[in-house]
Amino acid sequence: MSQDFKNLDMTMMFAIHDALRRELERIARITARVDEDPRHVLSTAVGWELFKKFLVIHHTSEDITVWPVMQEALAGKPSELALLDAMEAEHAVIDPLLADIDTALADRDSGLERLGGLVDTLYTSLSGHLDHEERDALQLMDITLNQEQWAAFSSEQRGRVGQDSVRYLPWLLDDMDAAKVAKILGGMPEPLRKAYETEWRVAYEALDIWGTKAADPAGR
Repeated sequence: MSQDFKNLDMTMMFAIHDALRRELERIARITARVDEDPRHVLSTAVGWELFKKFLVIHHTSEDITVWPVMQEALAGKPSELALLDAMEAEHAVIDPLLADIDTALADRDSGLERLGGLVDTLYTSLSGHLDHEERDALQLMDITLNQEQWAAFSSEQRGRVGQDSVRYLPWLLDDMDAAKVAKILGGMPEPLRKAYETEWRVAYEALDIWGTKAADPAGR
């Protein structure tokens, strides 16, 4: 989704949104499988754990550093405040679904029956939220937040990722268009870029986070 942002660099925001959409597609495909119990596939996949972790980090960072600051700045503007309330309400629906899916994965009796519906709800809710945020909220962020406030959001997210950066960056860039990868890496410090290119990407690929290599040795 293309928009004209005048103040803030939204490159990483769109990158995390695209990564979440990519993983939603993979989770939906796994859930639709008939050749193997998807509960076993999801519950043992590193990809499911990374998806949950990075989604919660992203939402929590927004809840702490973005929406409250914008609510204060936009006091007295009902339509803008209603949009921010909607963003928080959508988070409040999405995040508990992760725990509900984990419960279904552990339920040997009726978990399989519930899993498909829960994943469908997650897919619809999260996809809708990302679209809503990109369509309406990002433009509002751009005209409301200053560079220092935007940097605080980035810093909060980086701090929560912490030592998981070795997986986060390759996860973020997984299956991304080469030009976009080059743009993101080009804005990073050289030591970080080198670590990704020489160590982190290789280690991430070896994780085989969705078990695709085990299912298909050719990695297709």
